Amino acid sequence: MRAFVIVLTLVVVIGISVYLIGSMFRSMRKERGVRNKWKNFGLSIAFCVLFFISWIAHGFVQWEDYSEQQKEHNERPTIAGFVVSFGESTLENWQSEFLQLFSFVVLSALLIHKGSAESKDSDDEMLERIKRIEKHLGVEK
Repeated sequence: MRAFVIVLTLVVVIGISVYLIGSMFRSMRKERGVRNKWKNFGLSIAFCVLFFISWIAHGFVQWEDYSEQQKEHNERPTIAGFVVSFGESTLENWQSEFLQLFSFVVLSALLIHKGSAESKDSDDEMLERIKRIEKHLGVEK
């Protein structure tokens, strides 16, 4: 059962990370030139870098905490036990912080919610209406 929990933890943590970062890179691949990529995807890149820096720092701190707990119980720290502990704390943090924000940034660039402020469909509809009104009034540009 412990092996299943370890594998499930790794699949979830790595799977979510790969999906979000892969989605960002697929969107970035369409842009030409490094300057356009930084201009158009700077927020996503910045959050991705901050995420990995904090995740690595979290791993070091988590290892120290896990090792101390194991020593208090006269047990040796193991990688498998650490993966479960690190995965649990990572998923707890993701639920409340980075996953929500990073997911929103990446997914709002990829998906729409008709009528929301983040969706460009309302802007497109507004432009269509303005063009129809201009055409009706005979003031097309």
